[in-house]
Amino acid sequence: MTETKVFDTTNKPNLEEKEALINFLFDNLQEYGDPKSDIEKCIDYALKETTSFGGFVLVSFLENDISGVVVVNQTGMKGYIPENILVYIATRKNHRGKGIGKLLMQKTIDLAEGSIALHVEPENPAVFLYKKVGFSSKYIEMRLKK
Repeated sequence: MTETKVFDTTNKPNLEEKEALINFLFDNLQEYGDPKSDIEKCIDYALKETTSFGGFVLVSFLENDISGVVVVNQTGMKGYIPENILVYIATRKNHRGKGIGKLLMQKTIDLAEGSIALHVEPENPAVFLYKKVGFSSKYIEMRLKK
């Protein structure tokens, strides 16, 4: 049975737990991931370890091992921009197809106050999960890197 735990500004992970979350995301996001330093910044934002609006980290466990992680950052905006952005979601490679991603998405939707945005590459197989739980594609995102 899958169990979950939420880390936020009032229930923060210890250093060992935080390192495990960073390593898990780095290892399981695969080609859709970021450097560990960026993952850590995102978690720090969610936990208000840096100047931020906060958010949360949702973790699922199977037999005491991390099976999935979601990181949501609050945007501080409402209406014209969703109040939350789901930055990372990953399930352990050998646990995919067991409904863990769907469980994490449902719990994330329940936990988040307000709307949720996420960015996903069109070829990412997770697109089907996002649509299944109610996400729709409203915009094409464009970026200018400076």
